[in-house]
Amino acid sequence: MENLVVSQVKNCPPVDRSISVERVATANLPTETGDFKIAGYRSLISDEEFVVLYKGELRPDVPTLVRIHSQCLTGDVFGSIKCDCGPQLHKAMQMIEDEGRGAIVYQQQEGRGIGIINKIRAYALQDEGADTVEANEKLGFEVDAREYQQCAEILFDLGLCKVKVISNNPDKLKALEEAGLTIVERIPIEIKTNDPAAHYLRTKKEKLGHLIHITTD
Repeated sequence: MENLVVSQVKNCPPVDRSISVERVATANLPTETGDFKIAGYRSLISDEEFVVLYKGELRPDVPTLVRIHSQCLTGDVFGSIKCDCGPQLHKAMQMIEDEGRGAIVYQQQEGRGIGIINKIRAYALQDEGADTVEANEKLGFEVDAREYQQCAEILFDLGLCKVKVISNNPDKLKALEEAGLTIVERIPIEIKTNDPAAHYLRTKKEKLGHLIHITTD
C-alpha cells in the first residue's frame, strides 16, 4: 500500500469533496516537546473551531502520523487522573517530534460532545458511582456525540492522504477512512494508569469497543 501513487489511493483527496472548514491563522509554537506549527481552523457550517499542531513536510504520498484529539480541559490542562487524555496528548506530541513529521487535530468537543459544563455534571454522577457512559445517558445525551468529518477535511487541507493514525478509537478510524483518507497503519496509544483512570479505560473498552490493553502501575 505504501508504494501506491496518490491517484491510485481512493482519489485522495476526494475530487468531489466539499470543504466546510477554513484556515484562519498559522504560527510557530515552540514547546517543551519540540518546535511545532499551530494553525487555527473555523467551521463554515457551525460555530466550531479547531486547532492543529503539526510539524515537518506534509505530503500526500508519505504515510504520516496523525491524531484526532478530543479536547479534555480537565485532563489536558488540569492534569486530572480520572482519564488518560493528557498523557495521550503529550505522548502523541513526542511521537511526532521523534518522527519529525505529523499532525494533531485538536477537536473542541469536550466530554464526547456534551461540553465542559455538562461534563462536570457527568463527573458529579460518576462521583455517585456511574461510569462515563451511564452518566451521559442519565443526563439525556448520546454516549458519544462527536463527529470527525471536518477533522478529515483539515488533514486534507494540510496536504495529507496516507496516514498512520495514533488512536484506540474505532469510530475515529472508520470516520477518517470513510472521508477518503488511506489508513496505512493504526498505532495504539496506551498509558499506564491507576484508579480511577483504569475504571474509565475499562468502560471505553467494554462499552465503546476501544482497542485497549489496560496496563496499571
